[in-house]
Amino acid sequence: MSAPLAIRRMDYTSAELRALSGRCRDGAQVRRLLALALVLEGRSRTEAAALNGMDRQTLRDWVQRYNDLGVEGLTSRSSPGRAPALSEHQMAELRELVINGPDPEIHKVVRWRCVDLKAEVARRFSVEVHESTIARWLHELDLTRLQPRPVHPKKDVEAEAAFKKTSPTWSDRRSPRTRSAGR
Repeated sequence: MSAPLAIRRMDYTSAELRALSGRCRDGAQVRRLLALALVLEGRSRTEAAALNGMDRQTLRDWVQRYNDLGVEGLTSRSSPGRAPALSEHQMAELRELVINGPDPEIHKVVRWRCVDLKAEVARRFSVEVHESTIARWLHELDLTRLQPRPVHPKKDVEAEAAFKKTSPTWSDRRSPRTRSAGR
């Protein structure tokens, strides 16, 4: 069995480590600081580790990090996570694609839906993702999945206005407020 790893860094006393732990927001870092404070007070590693809910070997690892990096070495690190599926350039291209809208002759759709964008991303960038990922990307790009209703290319605005003026269902229609106020 090898000799226990000693705390070489003497920047703080036991009381100062306890005071630092009171100002910490990271609960795991607080436990580590308190365990080190107990060791500096002369308690055994096994007892200090058990009082702070960790194994003796774990406490040894934290002592090593404290010796190398100080109090900052006791903070919890977050993992960098998975690399993004699309690069920034590809995301910019996706944004332009959504803003410009689909070409009905090429894409065979009149408006983008997540399922359509999923297929287009797979075709352009060779990246297979779920529809919910497309929705999240749209949100990150400050775009919405809600689209205005498509307009037929042969729509006649004047004929529609004339129909609304002469149709009994359109000309007699009143708003719900008007109906309830008249009663």
